[in-house]
Amino acid sequence: MRVCLSLALAFGRIHLRLVLFQDGPLFTSPLVIMVHRGNTRGGVRNDRTRGLLMEIATKEQLRGAFLRWAVVTVPLIVLLGFASSRIAPGGAQNRWYAALARPGLTPPDWVFPVAWGTLYVLMGVALAMIINARGSRLRGVAIGLFVVQLLLNLAWSPLFFGMHQVSAALTLLVVIFVAALATTLVFGRIRTAAAWLMVPYLAWLCFAGLLNWQIGNLNPNASTLVPSSASTQIDFQ
Repeated sequence: MRVCLSLALAFGRIHLRLVLFQDGPLFTSPLVIMVHRGNTRGGVRNDRTRGLLMEIATKEQLRGAFLRWAVVTVPLIVLLGFASSRIAPGGAQNRWYAALARPGLTPPDWVFPVAWGTLYVLMGVALAMIINARGSRLRGVAIGLFVVQLLLNLAWSPLFFGMHQVSAALTLLVVIFVAALATTLVFGRIRTAAAWLMVPYLAWLCFAGLLNWQIGNLNPNASTLVPSSASTQIDFQ
């Protein structure tokens, strides 16, 4: 009897070590070891333990996959936004914009790149969360809507600062907001956190629309106000 008990204990220890180390250091935490030791008796308990271990492994794998996507999506969106702003620079670098009559609620020039940079980072994180949600049927729709609103967003700066089309830029902002709102709603069906990350973007679009509208009212002839310099004009000829 003692020999049988010794063999059983030895087998249990070997089995525990194999389970803990066969998939890497993920299963070396004390919590997992305690759970596994407490459930090594009985087939039902073993099944529950395996399910718990697989669930923990899945969460860690999903977190790693999300981080890998975020490393791609965040820099990509920030880079695209920066490229769009360089096609037609705004602020003091733009003679046309500097000559406009602007409303009192216009923030300092440095606020715009900081705000857009932050928003692009949040958008990139939200997109990474959605891309990583492989089990959702709405994943493809959400990604498609995000791409559409992003392309519209990137077109606004050249339209406003480069082509001086204030009214058309305001119309575009309305379209961007509708597309971004639809994107946010679909994001919310997949990942609630991803939808919340889009909320500051929606708020900023409302503020940008208000500024655009007031600039249009204060400058009815904005498109012919001053000739563009070579650095701010987009020439399609």
